[in-house]
Amino acid sequence: MELRVLNYFLAVAREENFTKAAQQLHLTQPTLSRQIADLEQELGVKLFVRSNHNIILTEDGMILKRRAQEILSLADKTKRDFLQKDENLEGIISIGSGEFLSTRCLTDCIAQFRQKYPLVRYEFYSGNAENIRDRIGRGLLDIGLMSEPIDIRKYEFISMPIQEEWGALVREDSSLIGKEFIVPQDLVGIPLILPLGDFAQSNIGKWFGEYATQIDIIAKGNLLYNEAMMAQSNIGAVIGIKLNCNYDGLRFIPLKPALKIDTALAWKKEQMFSATTSAFIDFATQYLKSISDDRI
Repeated sequence: MELRVLNYFLAVAREENFTKAAQQLHLTQPTLSRQIADLEQELGVKLFVRSNHNIILTEDGMILKRRAQEILSLADKTKRDFLQKDENLEGIISIGSGEFLSTRCLTDCIAQFRQKYPLVRYEFYSGNAENIRDRIGRGLLDIGLMSEPIDIRKYEFISMPIQEEWGALVREDSSLIGKEFIVPQDLVGIPLILPLGDFAQSNIGKWFGEYATQIDIIAKGNLLYNEAMMAQSNIGAVIGIKLNCNYDGLRFIPLKPALKIDTALAWKKEQMFSATTSAFIDFATQYLKSISDDRI
């Protein structure tokens, strides 16, 4: 089955007429008919129901139409990737990221990459690790910044050069406001707003230890801004990661014992990427290896 013949097939399916399709392809009508007949014989199925005036795709024809479109699109993309000159990289890189201090490392990396390849564009998706893994798996994201550990069976990754610190975001009139640190028992009896996910299996659930069954979780979320609004409305105290953000009337107090996590920029193993995404992954890997916490 040749790509050329698949292109002929799609032209016939689009025009629903052999004569019109042949004119578009600059072929004679008998030549085109013979090519389609040979394709049907090769596949062992009928692709069209023919009449005097038009033709209609059979069920098998509709299946082949979808597959042919995918095959030709991939072939075209592959050709463009090979022909694309390095200095003229362009296209879109789809990136997922949680809310982290290390996101700044990623955006600084993008800024450096843009100086070299100004034609590249970016799509950013915000979500938690579960959302990002799902979208990477479905091909909706190229790469993702997420918390470790990373499943090395599924992903390649580069660790980010900064740790994320957990704490409580509380109102300035809270009974906790005078504390330098917050220990698990301090949060018993206080309404809490936690990140989405399985609390018992999470890092914060394990941090609470014996007090895990005594706390009052009244809400969960995946965006700190929304959670901070709830805290400002005196709904509860937010347990989350420290960010470079200020919220009026709220103060961040770190946890004790300290709870810190690592993050990593990850991408799917054995994934075929565009030349642009591959170049960014190589660039980011070298960039992130070259910087340290002191630079952030």
